[in-house]
Amino acid sequence: MVVGAGLVGRACAWQLQQRGHQVQLLDPGLNGSPDPNSGSWAALGVLMAQVFHRSSGRGWRLRQRSLSLWGDWRQQLGAQGWPLAWRPGLLLLASGADDLERQQRLVASRQRQGLPLELWGQTQLDALAPALPAGAVGGLYSPADGQLDPATAMAALLADGLRLGLQPICDRAEQLERHAGGWTVHTSGGQTLRADAVVVSAGVASAGLLASLGHNQPQEPVLGQALELELAAPTSWDTPGPWPGAVVWQGVNLVPQTNIGDPGSGRLWLGATLEPGDQADPAALAHLRALGGAAPAWLEQAAVIRRWQGHRSHPIGQPAPLLAQLEPGLLLASGHYRNGVLLAPATAEWVADQLEP
Repeated sequence: MVVGAGLVGRACAWQLQQRGHQVQLLDPGLNGSPDPNSGSWAALGVLMAQVFHRSSGRGWRLRQRSLSLWGDWRQQLGAQGWPLAWRPGLLLLASGADDLERQQRLVASRQRQGLPLELWGQTQLDALAPALPAGAVGGLYSPADGQLDPATAMAALLADGLRLGLQPICDRAEQLERHAGGWTVHTSGGQTLRADAVVVSAGVASAGLLASLGHNQPQEPVLGQALELELAAPTSWDTPGPWPGAVVWQGVNLVPQTNIGDPGSGRLWLGATLEPGDQADPAALAHLRALGGAAPAWLEQAAVIRRWQGHRSHPIGQPAPLLAQLEPGLLLASGHYRNGVLLAPATAEWVADQLEP
C-alpha cells in the first residue's frame, strides 16, 4: 500500500507495479477532487538537475538518476497513450558578479564531468525576446534540464497504474498498526485494510501517522504561491528567438506555456514563494509578481489568468527528502520540499529496491 497520491506517491505505486507488485493507493483526493493545497498540484515542475550547485552527495545522485529516469518514463508512458508535457532547456540567470563567478566554476566542473552546460553572456541574453528581468548579467544554460507539467504526469501515472491493476482507495489513513506478517491501516471512513508493506508518502501528514509507532519524523508546511499570466503581445514560445526553456531568476521560476490550438498566444507560469505556515501572504505574491523590482515592462503588463498555492513538506532537522526504511515493510518517502517533481522517479526506484531482496 502507498499512502498519499501526490506525484511521489503515484510514482512509487507505478514503479512497484512495474516490478510486478500488487499495489493499493490510498488518498482522499482520488475521488477526482484533489486537495487544492497539495504540493504536487501547486508545483511548476522545473527540473534542476545538472545546474544543481553541488557535484557529489545524495542530493546530486538523486537528481541525476531522476533526470535520466524521467526520460525513460516519458517514453514508457507515451507508448501507452499518455504523453507527458515536457519543455526541454533551463536558463539560470546570474544577478551579479558573485553569481556569475559561481556559474563559471560550475561550468568548468560540469565540463570535466562531460555534462553539456553553457555559460551565456550579456549579448546572448539581450537577443532573447521577450526581455529578461532587469539586472541579469549572464546565465547558465542546461539543455538537459527542463520543465515537466506535474498535472499531466500525475494523470498519466494514475491512468497507467489503473491499466496495470492499481487499486485506488479514496479514503484517509488515520492509524497504522503492525500485525504478523504485515500492516493494518485504519481509515477515516471506517475501513480496515491489510498490506504486506506500507509506503508513507503523505507529505506533512506522514509525521502524525508514524508518531504512534514511535518514529519521530517531523515535517512542516512551507507555502508556495504561483501565477499564470497572459502576455499582452502574442508570443510563440516554440519558434526561434524566444527563451530556450524555463528561466530561473533569484529563485523564481518563469515557465513558458503555449495555449493548445493557439501557439501564438503565449502564457507564462510564475512562481513560487517560500512562506512559513499555511496562510498565503499577499505581500509575498506582489513581490513575486514584480520579481522583486526586476520585472520588465511586458511582465508588468501581463494579465493574471490564474492564481494558486500549495504546501510543500519540509523536514525538520533532516535534509530533504526523507527516504527511510523505518521497520521491515514500513518505508517513508516524503519531505521532498521543492523537488518532488524532479525526484519522484529516483524516490520510486529507491522504494522498489528496498522492498525486494
